[in-house]
Amino acid sequence: MKWVKRIVLTLVVVFAAFYVITRPEEAANIVQGAFGAVFSATEAIGQFFSTLASS
Repeated sequence: MKWVKRIVLTLVVVFAAFYVITRPEEAANIVQGAFGAVFSATEAIGQFFSTLASS
């Protein structure tokens, strides 16, 4: 089973590298969107706990 994980990981890395090389602007937009989503989720969790603590 380890070799399947290794093959899948290799394919994902190769695809990501190919995508970055062939479409760098779109790849940058995807990464920027992912970071934005993580930041928004972190902010929402922080607001939840602040509201919970103040109740």
